[in-house]
Amino acid sequence: MTKRIFITGASSGLGKATATLFAEQGWNVIATMRKPENESELDKIENITLLPLDVTNPKQIKSTVEKAISIGTIDVVFNNAGYGLAGVFESFTDEQISRQINTNLIGVMHVTRAFIPHFREKKNGLFITTTSIGGLMAFPYFSVYNATKWALEGWSEALAFELASHGILVKTVSPGGIATDFGGRSMEMVTHEAYAEELEKINTTMTDPAIIQNHSTAEQIAQVVLDATTDGQSKLRYVAGEGAKAMYAQRNEVGDEVFRAGIRKMFLD
Repeated sequence: MTKRIFITGASSGLGKATATLFAEQGWNVIATMRKPENESELDKIENITLLPLDVTNPKQIKSTVEKAISIGTIDVVFNNAGYGLAGVFESFTDEQISRQINTNLIGVMHVTRAFIPHFREKKNGLFITTTSIGGLMAFPYFSVYNATKWALEGWSEALAFELASHGILVKTVSPGGIATDFGGRSMEMVTHEAYAEELEKINTTMTDPAIIQNHSTAEQIAQVVLDATTDGQSKLRYVAGEGAKAMYAQRNEVGDEVFRAGIRKMFLD
């Protein structure tokens, strides 16, 4: 029987790459995005269905999840919608902070909660959430973004215990740098003159071609999502991309404070 995956944030980057890969593997895919009427590639793939979804809109979450389930049984939910808020914390507005948390964290929670009864009734199902290497370690000037991703990691770990007795698995995929437009349409940067020098150093480091060339492609991370879906393991966390794996291993090896000193040297000194 052909399986079906529900994907949020499928209009670009990792979400689009994952939708394409699963469709190529014979899955039925429900790809959601805020404006499916603007999509000109996924809509041409036979086993992909586009549905509208803004994860900050609880009413639309309810209606879209109901529509998806009416199409057929959902086997996997891939929570991927999100964006980056970066820059100076004291300059963030209340609206910017709320939007970041509502999109990256609360939206994921609402989508997940909407599908739990469906999975519980059929006694199986899998939730996979895109977190970030920034959910396992923090980076300068990404405070609220890091907060949402760390929260997703902790929430997922707790939820995995809660849902296990109902046959439902919870997993996270934590990518490092991805060669997508994350730094453009998916990134909001807030500045402040008092921090200008450090922000310039951050920007120089993040745009260094030597660093960018080590970023994973969206297709490579999508393969990790597929592996996490099909490996038959109850493993919680999948650190994705060679750069992310190396950084995570280094932090575990040298300890928090030595690692933090290295991050400061890399980005700020």
